[in-house]
Amino acid sequence: MEASTTFKQDLLLREYGRNVQDLVNYITKVEDRAERTRLSQLLINLMAKLNPTLRDTQDYQQKLWNHLYVMSGSTLDVDAPYKLSAMEYLNDKPQKIEYPLDTPRYKHYGKNVELLIERATELEDEQEREAAIVSLGKLMKTLYRSYNKDSITDGVILDDIRQLSKGKLNMDLAYIERNNLFESNVKPQQDNQNQGQSQRSNQPQQNRGSGDNRPRKNVRTSSSNQRNK
Repeated sequence: MEASTTFKQDLLLREYGRNVQDLVNYITKVEDRAERTRLSQLLINLMAKLNPTLRDTQDYQQKLWNHLYVMSGSTLDVDAPYKLSAMEYLNDKPQKIEYPLDTPRYKHYGKNVELLIERATELEDEQEREAAIVSLGKLMKTLYRSYNKDSITDGVILDDIRQLSKGKLNMDLAYIERNNLFESNVKPQQDNQNQGQSQRSNQPQQNRGSGDNRPRKNVRTSSSNQRNK
């Protein structure tokens, strides 16, 4: 059994479906120009409901009329509110996306760290450059720990910064280790939480000691009254 010619026909704009394409083919065969215009406006309203994402774009009504004109094979002759355009770019192939081919030197740091180090080398102020080294050291140490289970020293981090910056970024290692500059602020927060928990655990014990005398007196009086009875 041979397929119908309507089914064989290619859809010019697949997002509207075959039924809309059949309606467009019917409108193009209507002889009365006023009737073609009226049916085209009704079909534009239907196309707006079938493609609601187009409403968020600018001049979406004009784009709908252009879509209708494209589906008619650039043969639609109506009194449109806009100048109809064939919009040949709809059928053009999408442009190729260029992917970066260079891989980072250290995968656990990633390409963004190398870009940050490159920006840090452009800093002229010495204090800003040292602050950038400290921030980079904290970030690189965190990334390394999330990527590897092994521990890493501040000296290794500083050596990686020197290599990635080609020797332009450097800092005193003893000063970094003495002040724990490459450590994040996670540990102090945990210590504060532990102190808060220990204080909370001590409070109930104090409350129990302060309130033990009153209930005991009440128990004794109630027990003595029962014995007298």
